[in-house]
Amino acid sequence: MVLLHVLFEHAAGYALFAVREVEEISLLLPQVEESVLTVGKFHNVVKLVAFAPFKSAQSALENINAVSEGILHEDLRLLLETSMPAKKKKALLGVADAKIGAAILEELGYQCQTGGVVAEILRGIRLHFHALVKGLTAQSASKAQLGLGHSYSRAKVKFNVNRVDNMIIQSISLLDQLDKDINTFSMRVREWYGYHFPELIKIVSENYTYCRLAKFIGNRKELSEESLEGLEEIVMDSAKAQAILEASRSSMGMDISPLDLINIESFSSRVISLSEYRKGLQEYLRSKMSQVAPSLSALIGEVVGARLISHAGSLTNLAKYPASTVQILGAEKALFRALKTRGNTPKYGLIFHSTFIGRAAAKNKGRISRYLANKCTIASRIDCFSEVPTSVFGDKLREQVEERLAFYETGEPPRKNLEVMKEAVVEASEVVAEVKRKQEKKEKKKKKREKRRLEALAAAAGEVEENDIEPKKKRKKKKQQQEPETDSEPEENGLEEEALPKKKRKLMVEADEEEEEEKKKKKKKKKEKARDAED
Repeated sequence: MVLLHVLFEHAAGYALFAVREVEEISLLLPQVEESVLTVGKFHNVVKLVAFAPFKSAQSALENINAVSEGILHEDLRLLLETSMPAKKKKALLGVADAKIGAAILEELGYQCQTGGVVAEILRGIRLHFHALVKGLTAQSASKAQLGLGHSYSRAKVKFNVNRVDNMIIQSISLLDQLDKDINTFSMRVREWYGYHFPELIKIVSENYTYCRLAKFIGNRKELSEESLEGLEEIVMDSAKAQAILEASRSSMGMDISPLDLINIESFSSRVISLSEYRKGLQEYLRSKMSQVAPSLSALIGEVVGARLISHAGSLTNLAKYPASTVQILGAEKALFRALKTRGNTPKYGLIFHSTFIGRAAAKNKGRISRYLANKCTIASRIDCFSEVPTSVFGDKLREQVEERLAFYETGEPPRKNLEVMKEAVVEASEVVAEVKRKQEKKEKKKKKREKRRLEALAAAAGEVEENDIEPKKKRKKKKQQQEPETDSEPEENGLEEEALPKKKRKLMVEADEEEEEEKKKKKKKKKEKARDAED
């Protein structure tokens, strides 16, 4: 007889269920499939052996991370050691994930099974879990799942905000889209304004400058010597500015209405603003690349490095790729076409846009692309897995590629990789130490500022309290002064005044006692005099 136990990981805790004994596990499958939809029938198939709830949300997160990575957590180990049968050969444990099954088999020695009837049983447990565990409601189970789901997702995407490669992927995609759009819109401005001033297209070839000129000139007939200075500012060339002025006087273009000019100028200003935004976006991309992948950007440039990261999906994915994949990244169509037709495979993909391949001779392009892809892989791995990323390694790798180019052209042997990397490690350690020192200084300054702020808040709170207490004291004194002095004699109704303060009452009582003592002393003196007189 085989004794099957099933392990179920829930947001509330670990649950271990015992399945009724059968000769073969496969015989259970039809019975489980029939009973999985109704709780009563499913109770006859499985029975709860042990339930180990998580102590806190943090504990639940740690356990679920361990399960997802295929690591046996101490809580799970304790549950299995205490609740599973002692005879390990006869016991079989059903688990949902093969990774955790392998970890349990390796560390505890229990045979684990996945799929088949185990999957069906787990489906039934998942459906009726709140009914199988006492004290657990469907609402509390769903709340636990929601809370753990949020914390697990947050932990998965928890990263240093200064090293986010998602922003690079989005910005390079937007940059490519902007290039296409600006080219399309500029061609539209050229065609539209060309009806009025066709000669300007031959004089000015750059799109951004053309749009600025179209906006500045407007109606070509209004262009005069006074506008020459403004033209020079835009084209940055006095000869071109003079040529534009002369062309406007003898232009073959048609006349244009003010309304058409307003529309052309409005559209030109839109294209200009898009071009300026593109420049700002490129600066932003450069700064992000220097934070996220400084070595890669130092080696092949920010734009090509960003394209490689975008095409791979993330910097981590790019770091996992071998050099042969990085070499043809972006040329997948050409590769599969070559494999299909049994032709020559492509030598380079996105890295073709780097300056090195353009500078190499035709016969050396394949060799330098292979060498460059190798260095790109090293740079991406350094950027991905180093704690404090620096551009030192990227600069050194760039020097190596330059030396290799010189070797192909002149035959001068380059330095060995080991020597270069030793130099890079020494320089990088100095840079990292300096960066850490600066970070410590910043943290100290931040703590000091926070301390001062808290002291200032505490002092302000103390002043407010004092200001609140002083008026109360003054009010009490005024009340005491305003209250009339009253004797200790009873009033007409035979009751003493109860509104007097305690201090006054004490003073009045003491005064009464002193008067009584003085009266007694007088009486004694009188008696003594009387006795002396009788004697």
